[in-house]
Amino acid sequence: MAGEASGDRLGAALMAGLRELRPDMRFCGVGGPLMQAEGLDSLFPMSDLSVMGLAEIIPRYPHLRRRLHQAADAAVSEAPDLLVTIDSPDFCLRLARLVRARAPTRIVHYVAPSVWAWRPGRAARMAGRVDQVLAVLPFEPPYMEAAGVACDFVGHPVVSEPVATPDEIAAFRDEHALKGPALCVLPGSRQGEIARLAPVFGRTLADLARTMPDLAAVVPVAPGLMSAMKELTKDWPLEPVLIDAGERSRKWAAFGACDAALAASGTVSLELARAGVPMIVAYDMAWLSRKIITAMALIDTVTLVNLVSETRAVPEFIGARCRADLIAPALQDLLRNPETRAPQQAAARLTMERLGLHDAPPGLRAAQAILARL
Repeated sequence: MAGEASGDRLGAALMAGLRELRPDMRFCGVGGPLMQAEGLDSLFPMSDLSVMGLAEIIPRYPHLRRRLHQAADAAVSEAPDLLVTIDSPDFCLRLARLVRARAPTRIVHYVAPSVWAWRPGRAARMAGRVDQVLAVLPFEPPYMEAAGVACDFVGHPVVSEPVATPDEIAAFRDEHALKGPALCVLPGSRQGEIARLAPVFGRTLADLARTMPDLAAVVPVAPGLMSAMKELTKDWPLEPVLIDAGERSRKWAAFGACDAALAASGTVSLELARAGVPMIVAYDMAWLSRKIITAMALIDTVTLVNLVSETRAVPEFIGARCRADLIAPALQDLLRNPETRAPQQAAARLTMERLGLHDAPPGLRAAQAILARL
């Protein structure tokens, strides 16, 4: 059961791993094009579940509820050996609860909730709903096991991403006439994020352009947000190169073509680390949300590279510090000084090693962990 694009990628890799170990494996459920390519006949379109934000969910709640019960009915009637729910916890853990109430099916949830960051009680609530959790970060199993849930670290999918070759990077720079330093600008993957961060990032570029007139900006744009990004960047001091981040090979070529990055917090920090791009992380949210999250947070950094490497190599400008006058000098230092980039590059290498870069692919490791406990 997957509910959005990243879950579809995880599910497809897991299905391939399971079939490699057990060629007689049969699949049913809900997934996107990648899982369908692995042989899943999706019960209904996965896109029906790709809804985020309270304002979007409320009007579609009756339809989502119908899909939830349709999936639960199918999971019970098929009587599978295993139900795997993938990320999308708001939907998937409700599904697990409904199935658990009606059938003795073994249930595995793929991607541990970030109980190490906030709301640690979620781990205990999962204990009654799922039998096993597959974690993508190496420090997560102890949190789940302390709550009574078996948990296996299976590696992060970023380590299986094919980074751009030198020829692909050179071709990208030639195509977009990137002759001088290039900055990758990533103001988020959701409408609300880019609306809040793009103006700050634009002012940061204006400050940088005063001392670095040959600087170019490259913006990988999340699918469905190109029109919004064009509007938000039209007043930036330099015309950015906008590319569709849904074209994964283009996105990785863009990463490789840049000398540094300014990014919103999130999984993108791991992607940049995989590509070897030093970064600054900046993020802000609505005032009330900022106050609530700050009060509930259990960690002193939001950047996954910092957490996995157990360093604080990636500078952060969060909340009230998400300001152009603070971010621009840090970026200029990162772009100009190799000694500033070196600690980040070391942290990035350590992060990738700890996420399983030199181990078996995460999809195969996930399959092995599932079969070992089945």
